[in-house]
Amino acid sequence: MVHSLGGIKYGGNFLCEINGKNKDMLMDIVVVKLSKGEKKEYFQKDKEMAILLLTGNVKICWEQNEKTMKRDSVFDEDPWCLHAPKTTEVTLIAEDESEILIQCTDNDKKFEPKFYSPEDCQSDVFGEGTWNGTARRVVRTVFDYKNAPYSNMVMGEVITYPGKWSSYPPHHHPQPEVYFYKFNKPQGLGLCLIGDNAYKITDNSFATINGGLVHPQTSAPGYAMYYCWMIRHLENNPWTDRIDVPEHQWLWEKDVKIWPEK
Repeated sequence: MVHSLGGIKYGGNFLCEINGKNKDMLMDIVVVKLSKGEKKEYFQKDKEMAILLLTGNVKICWEQNEKTMKRDSVFDEDPWCLHAPKTTEVTLIAEDESEILIQCTDNDKKFEPKFYSPEDCQSDVFGEGTWNGTARRVVRTVFDYKNAPYSNMVMGEVITYPGKWSSYPPHHHPQPEVYFYKFNKPQGLGLCLIGDNAYKITDNSFATINGGLVHPQTSAPGYAMYYCWMIRHLENNPWTDRIDVPEHQWLWEKDVKIWPEK
């Protein structure tokens, strides 16, 4: 279903907690708003952690490393992210007011922390030249099973153009997934289907999607929609690809006719 955070308050705005709300998602996910000059320290004893910059200017430090992440717009700029294993001490210093998203889950594996700059993230245009452009969108992958097989998580972003569809054709997968939404204007809106239920999407809302449920969505004309997508691998069953619903697979046929059919 879809939930609304309303406004983003300073401090932690929790979407999911492994041992709390929306625990079926098997992840801790929180959006943190930092004031200028604020310093935050993060440490997870038993969980891997991904720290994604949404907007702002943040200095991030871990082990013997220090980087600066600066992002003015999730719509126009690719992501910055630190992905770290358990027991990694991370310090954030906000050079300006900033928003970050933190995704965590249980993981006993030890791996080297990986810092992703915008140049390190894969960015693709999906739906180009098909279905009269009605599902054209930008899909950014920060990390998944292909480039981070040691992780129990997946993180990426999608930019849905005004009036277009994404997560389309309707598909599903056994692994739980969470979407966190932003719009280019505060009054922006869209719709998301989760299973057979339709939900209104608004700025700073989020969707919790249980495994096995389809989840296509669309943005309203006039409003560009961003979402961060986060998947939790299942034990011995990592997410590697989507499963399209059989009755909509005809959309993939070569030179398929959409309208009119003659």
